[in-house]
Parts: sequence; C-alpha cells; structure tokens
Amino acid sequence: MTSKTASGRSKPAAKKAAAKKTTRRASGKGARQARDDASAPMRLGFVVNDVATEKNNYTTIRLARTAANRGHEVSLIGLGDFIYDAGGTICARARRPSKTKYKDDDAFLDDIQGEDARVERISVEELDVLMLRSDPAEELNDRPWAPNSALLFAQLAAAKQVIVLNDPNHLTDASNKTYFQHFPEEVRPVTCISMDSGEIKAFIQEQGGSAVIKPLQGSGGQSVFVVTPDSGANLNQMIEAVTRDGYAIAQEYLPEAAKGDLRLLTLNGRPLQVDGHYACFRRYNDSGDARSNITAGGKIEMAVPDEDALRLAEIVGPKLMRDGMYLAGLDIVGDKMMEINVDTPGGINMAEELTGADFSGFIIEDLERKVRMRRYYRGQLSTTDLAIM
Repeated sequence: MTSKTASGRSKPAAKKAAAKKTTRRASGKGARQARDDASAPMRLGFVVNDVATEKNNYTTIRLARTAANRGHEVSLIGLGDFIYDAGGTICARARRPSKTKYKDDDAFLDDIQGEDARVERISVEELDVLMLRSDPAEELNDRPWAPNSALLFAQLAAAKQVIVLNDPNHLTDASNKTYFQHFPEEVRPVTCISMDSGEIKAFIQEQGGSAVIKPLQGSGGQSVFVVTPDSGANLNQMIEAVTRDGYAIAQEYLPEAAKGDLRLLTLNGRPLQVDGHYACFRRYNDSGDARSNITAGGKIEMAVPDEDALRLAEIVGPKLMRDGMYLAGLDIVGDKMMEINVDTPGGINMAEELTGADFSGFIIEDLERKVRMRRYYRGQLSTTDLAIM
C-alpha cells in the first residue's frame, strides 16, 4: 500500500511534483543568470498589432533587423499572442528570425512572414527588453480588447524585471490624446474636447472660424478636418464624422500647418541625434489634402529642428522621462506641438534614408547599455529608471 504525505499525495507523486517544481525554479534561475551574462546576446521582443500586417517601411522592422544583424535574439509578438500559463509564467507565440544577417528590411520581413516562418513559444519573462510597438487606433473596430490586454501582459513582464519600453503603466494613461493635455500649456494649441456639436461650434467661432477637428482616439490622419470660415454647411458633416465614434478634439488652426509639420523623434526624453544629424524630417502634402501624415499620402523632406522645435522638446522632455516614454515622436507646427506619439512613433527608416545616419543602430546600442546597467545594479534600478537612463 502506498503511503501518503500530510498533503494527501502519495510519496512517489509528491516526490515527482517536488522534482518538477525544483526543475522549474532552477530553469528560471538559470534563465536570469543567462540574461545577466554580459557576453550573452540581448533577448529583445517587439510587440506589434499583428506580425502579418507589418510593412517594410515600419520603424519596428528596421529596429528588429538591426538587432538581429548585431547577433541579438529577436522575437516579434502580436497583440493576441500572449499566454499566461498554468505555472504562472508569461509566455507568447512569437515569430523568430531564422537567419543571422539580412541585407534589407524586405528580406527580414519575408523571413518572419513567410509560410515557413520560425514560430516558437517563448518565455516573455526571460527577455531582456520588450518594446511595445502597437498602434491602438488600428484595433478600434475589430479588436478593441487587444491593446489594453497586451499592456496588462507587459505590466506583468515589467514586474519580472524585464525592461519594457515605453513604460506600460504610463502607456495606459496615454491611450488617447488627452495625455497631451497633461503637458504645459505653452507647448499646446488652444483645445476643446467634446462630443457636443454646440460646444465645438462655439469653440470654432471663438477661433475666428478656423480650427482643426480630429478624433480623440486615432492616428495616421484619419478623420482629420480643417475648418475654415467658408466651411458652412459642411461643418455639421465634419463634426458628425468625427464624433460618431467618440469624443472630438477641436484645436486652433495654426497657419504654418499649410507648409506641413515637423516630426522630431526623442530618445530618453531628448532629441535623437547621431553624428550631428537629428532624427527629424518635415511632412507635407502638395495635393491639397490638409493631412501631412505619410499614411495619408504625405511626403517628406530632410529638416533640421529650429530654435522653436528644440525649445518644445526641452519643455516636454522631463515628463517624457518621468513617464518612461523612451521613444517618442513630436509633431510640431511653428512654435506649438500638435501631438506626441508614444505608442508607435515612426520615421526612423525615413530619417536614416534622408541623413545617412544609423539611428536604429544607435537605439539598439542604447538598449544594450540599459541591459548592462541592470546587470551592474542587480535589481537596485526599477524598469522605469532604466527606461530613461
């Protein structure tokens, strides 16, 4: 007859369970030691909306290819690919590069999106860095649950000492454009946020009949309208088009916007600069469309941030650093900032092509430095500290 332990298990079963538990703990410890080994490749994960929808001009693909070419272990994770398993471990079904060198972004994309793509179940907790690179606006209609769910998994990973960028706790606060209103009013255009057409019309009248209306949630220049004193009856249709899905933002119209806007990328709260070149370019639209976003048909040209742009970056920098917004995109018109993109700031590949500077390599080197700092300080630095260091 098999004897039992105080827990009610048979001794063989108890011994087997203990062995399994010991193995799991040893594996976790070994993984942490490997993660803290300075000679080991960095384990880098990128969270995207869906790997299948990534494109060759996305900043995420450029960063992932650069990391892979430097010998790091790269994983791409879709918003619906996370797993919290029965053992309490955060895992994911990830796409992994099958090669060590890629000549360009197209080659990298073909590899991870192909029919024979390498798909692995990975432990997210064993990553050194998890970069959050999904656009919530793309999920508004079909998968509204996806962005917040992924942020919750990212918060759990951060609690396991994974360096998560941008900070998942503050990204929750930045889920829509009201986050912008927490920055000093000196950097913002005069703004009204409402669903009431009367309030919006009154605001536009106060601005002399000119304003910009856009959704509180959204990106890529979708449903953005420029109101002029001649808009007349079209104004009602503009307001209805924006408010049918939620709140609208009405902002004062800045005349300089006719020339386009400036996209200035910041890293660790400061303008990203490599070899004397800023990661900065002007976006414009010469087709008569008021939107200058690249996804809305806008064009780009090389630009150097002027005194106004650098002053704005200096003003918003402290909050970006405090919130752990490691990589951000500042959209600037004249002496005002129209938006701050902290979810999936893009344009690295465009800035590289315009200037010849290796911005993506600089970012990966900076991540390597953060991983070294975590190893040196052995848990004394929080993930938020590391995000802005």
